[in-house]
Amino acid sequence: MTETQAVVPIEGREAYCAVEHQLGVLFRRSRALSAELRREMYPELDPGAYGLIVLISEAAPARPSYLAAYYGIGKATISRQLKVLEELGLIGRAPDPVDGRAHLLELTDEGQQRLDRARRARQERARALLDTWPEDEVRLLAEMLSRFNALTETFSGPSLRNTNVRSRPDSTEACLRHAPQRPR
Repeated sequence: MTETQAVVPIEGREAYCAVEHQLGVLFRRSRALSAELRREMYPELDPGAYGLIVLISEAAPARPSYLAAYYGIGKATISRQLKVLEELGLIGRAPDPVDGRAHLLELTDEGQQRLDRARRARQERARALLDTWPEDEVRLLAEMLSRFNALTETFSGPSLRNTNVRSRPDSTEACLRHAPQRPR
């Protein structure tokens, strides 16, 4: 379905069909933007790497098993992805002080710097897109998205319900630390 095709609503569900359609468009565009930012961050990264780096940043120190459960993928798959990030110098490993058999992951200084640059670029793009909107409408959009994300937590599988990375207020504060200042 292209973005210009009409949505075929289920009778009495037009609003829900419109939301589903717009979310699909948003997700496709978000994936394309993430891929672009990933290439700017480090051209050798695979498509899922940007999201993985963000998750490591938010959940650090994180075990690989936690990351695998979060994404619903196997330990071998996450290990391959983490190996690439480690070889590029974006993440580091340290022994888990609680369980000597496991290790914990965190971004290296280089990984954090590259993530910060990518986030600033993403925020600049969002600001450029929304710059014509009144600030109260931008806040309303953020609030509505936060509410929607909170709802998705209740409908997600057990791997997401048992994580500590959610649409929490401190994520917004972390974003503000990296946000470019809006001209007055």
